[in-house]
Amino acid sequence: MCRWPLLLLWALLPGAAAGGSGWHYPHRSLLDSEGNYWLSWGQRGGRLAFRLEVRTAGYVGFGFSPTGAMASADIVVGGVAHGQPYLQDYFTDANKELKKDAQQDYRLEYAMENSTHTVIEFTRELHTCDTNDKSVTDSTVRVIWAYHHEDAGETGPKYHDSNRGTKSLRLLNPEKTSVLPTSSLYFDLVNQDVPIPNKGTTYWCQMFKIPVFQEKHQVIKVEPVIQRGHESLVHHILLYQCGSSFNDSVLDYGHECYHPNMPDAFLTCETVIFAWAIGGEGFSYPPHVGLSLGTALDPHYVLLEVHYDNPTYKEGLIDNSGLRLFHTTDVRTYDAGVIEAGLWVSLFHTIPPGMPDFRSEGHCTLECLEEALEAERPSGIHVFAVLLHAHLAGRGIRLRHFRKGEEIKLLAYDDEFDFNFQEFQYLKEERSILPGDNLITECRYNTKDRARMTWGGLSTRNEMCLSYLLYYPRINLTRCASIPDIMEQLQFIGVKEIYRPVTTWPFIIKSPKQYKNLSFMDAMNKFKWTKKESLSFNKLVLGLPVNVRCSKTDNAEWSIQGMTALPPKIDKPYKAEPLVCDKSASSSLYRQGPLEALVCLVVLGSILSGKHLLP
Repeated sequence: MCRWPLLLLWALLPGAAAGGSGWHYPHRSLLDSEGNYWLSWGQRGGRLAFRLEVRTAGYVGFGFSPTGAMASADIVVGGVAHGQPYLQDYFTDANKELKKDAQQDYRLEYAMENSTHTVIEFTRELHTCDTNDKSVTDSTVRVIWAYHHEDAGETGPKYHDSNRGTKSLRLLNPEKTSVLPTSSLYFDLVNQDVPIPNKGTTYWCQMFKIPVFQEKHQVIKVEPVIQRGHESLVHHILLYQCGSSFNDSVLDYGHECYHPNMPDAFLTCETVIFAWAIGGEGFSYPPHVGLSLGTALDPHYVLLEVHYDNPTYKEGLIDNSGLRLFHTTDVRTYDAGVIEAGLWVSLFHTIPPGMPDFRSEGHCTLECLEEALEAERPSGIHVFAVLLHAHLAGRGIRLRHFRKGEEIKLLAYDDEFDFNFQEFQYLKEERSILPGDNLITECRYNTKDRARMTWGGLSTRNEMCLSYLLYYPRINLTRCASIPDIMEQLQFIGVKEIYRPVTTWPFIIKSPKQYKNLSFMDAMNKFKWTKKESLSFNKLVLGLPVNVRCSKTDNAEWSIQGMTALPPKIDKPYKAEPLVCDKSASSSLYRQGPLEALVCLVVLGSILSGKHLLP
């Protein structure tokens, strides 16, 4: 039930010059690229406490926005004028007009101004019951900030000009209590003198070999290492575990990711073991868990993927950023594992254009989890962090958890997903995954600004729907994903027959006449996607049979197959079939395009032939 707080007037506290209220703020982030605006925050029961440290003698502004813009935002403005602190609750309407809120929900706790900076500390409830305020949840929050060299007057704050910005954060991250000793061992996986092209977006991939240890080690923390001055250039970093059957020549050079000429070895690096994005913090493993290194089962090679964001097309940029991995020989009780769950990355993941809210689902089936867990850990595994992943059209992701056919509490969610802010989120309480459970990764997309189909794939204009689960103890399961049947999708648009056997990619349609000799991609784009047709298509796809990948660490498959009941909300069963890739076809297909080309051909071959392609 909501409580309506009283409007309180707070004076500058005695001893303010000492530096603050004395509260501990577990989280801290630089909001601008010049070092002028720092935000610290932490949760105090049902309230959030904030500390703003801004290089100005005027007002400071801070708020929450649904899009990162000024429209429909929840804003607070504060400062110290003539020795007196002030804090005012505002909001903006859809036309960006700033208005004073009749219900003042921000409470001033401390204020200080010196010759260079203004410091403001304040609190507010997570849920204020004010229609002009934004509730704070576990989802991503787009904070907005501004400042001015003059204080706000009776008519309100003056326009901030260019002293403004936005950043996505997760404000309700649990507080991390583990502290590394100063003598902690570490090694760096850092790019060496990477030339950044003068274009907006560059993905750079570099393979690294993990140091050879004489005894078992565990990684206990990972931190970003960002070259000074490149804080706004380095957009996000992903670390993938790779295959191990290489020689060290794969380490000799990096390459632009997802490029036709990218080395084949890079395409074996599919499982994310760490993720960091701009605005994110380092990641500490729980005190009883670590990422194992040095044993035969551990990664020998990893791939570092760095996304560089260069919107002003600066020339001559050279970067040396990456990750630092802290490790120890004081081995913890459990080894961490990573499971990729959701939609198998494939062109058979299809999203029509012009859709404000299209939903996709990827199934980690009961059969896959049951077989893997019963073989190795019948008492189950424990999830402690989750990374939810989609691309530019993604708007929301939920990781749903079912036990014996009944849905229980969401395992993780982000209803305000931002592609530009991705990092593992800690669970407030560890969650057990047991034999008999199944998971659904549910993604919402917005394609209103697109005139053509959106396909599943690796590039940012393609889409994904994935959950990466960090858990312990480690078992022999790296991927638990599904992809819906493609032929029923094609039948929806009127396709009657394709050329068989399927030997080319993309495969070609034989009939009817309007699609003859078109690829299935061209046919889907030719179809007239009205809102009504798209809604019907969405309903169809969510009920289709799916093909399942249930993969071990060596890319072999668990042997699950047969029928599995869908969760109660869906009354149509789906078919779970294990699939493995045809290794003989891999090299030529890799050269034709990204990995999904191989994936899709294997899936299609299995569906059409009714049998599996063996390695």
